[in-house]
Amino acid sequence: MLEPGQSAEELRGFARTVAEIEWLLLILVLLYQVVQGPGDEPSTAVYMALFFFAAFVIGFHYANFYRGETRWKLAIETWVMILFITWVLVYTGGLESPLVNLYLLVIITSALSLGKPVTLLEMGLIAACFVFLGDPKYGDSLLTLSYGGTLGAQLAPMLLVAYVTTMLSADIRSALSRIKLLSETDELTGIYNMRAFTAIAERTLQQSMRYGHVFSILMIDSDSLKGVNDAHGHEAGNRLLRLTVRSVQDQLRQTDVMARYGGDEFVALLSETSCRDALEVAERIRKSVESRPLSTRDRSIPNTVSIGIACFPDHGNDLETIIERADRAMYVSKNQGKNRVTLFRENQ
Repeated sequence: MLEPGQSAEELRGFARTVAEIEWLLLILVLLYQVVQGPGDEPSTAVYMALFFFAAFVIGFHYANFYRGETRWKLAIETWVMILFITWVLVYTGGLESPLVNLYLLVIITSALSLGKPVTLLEMGLIAACFVFLGDPKYGDSLLTLSYGGTLGAQLAPMLLVAYVTTMLSADIRSALSRIKLLSETDELTGIYNMRAFTAIAERTLQQSMRYGHVFSILMIDSDSLKGVNDAHGHEAGNRLLRLTVRSVQDQLRQTDVMARYGGDEFVALLSETSCRDALEVAERIRKSVESRPLSTRDRSIPNTVSIGIACFPDHGNDLETIIERADRAMYVSKNQGKNRVTLFRENQ
């Protein structure tokens, strides 16, 4: 279960952070016990808790007890942390224990990795633990204004930490997403750049080789850009490129990937698409572009593209070869009069 905008790589990073926080929690409790001196019955219970919590951490992070990283797994870990801290506090002085602030580790962990709703739930659980640890002499005192004020004052610092940490986490995640977007997209057209396209295409190639799937590559070159730049300026040329991209994207599926190859040339990856189907898609793209001329102040400028096609596995078993052959087919389209589609053939 991924939070919107949260990748599996981010979850793995959060899992490593949670593991470090859990070990820090263990070390802090162990140091407290060592400083307290000789063991007695309460400290024996704490050592037992340390043992079982350490076994839990090892099982979750190092023994493949729970394969994969999910937000559910992280949530379970925070709940176990709350249980462990509460158990320790029972035997070290309750709310008077210096270890009560260990709950802050849970709040920080939840705020960084699980978001606001789950952190709010964690605060509710911690509040219930405070009530349990407070052990009021009279049950009715739980409903008094005095008790509520005392409990609120105890929880206020933790609520503040939760709020600040979730805000910072959201801001950091937003900034990282923006940086990632800028590093993967072409600034002019908004589609992928070749760095991002290559990474996606390589994954598609590996999956296709493993499962026997097919895919096709289209190389798409604008026939009109140079003339528009020369006659109307580069701003008009930029508008033409954006218009061409929109015309192409209208004919692609959500699973297809388009990128700017360079200058006036684009590349598209059609997953699960044979050469025959790719020819049909390419022809629809050609007609779509042709049907949308570039409008200027005084005239409409014709807009066409030349397209080359190469397919896996018919035309190569590696991405570089398939792209190179699609490019060769595209130049055949250019040399034969432009505004046409060509499928790669060895004798071209």
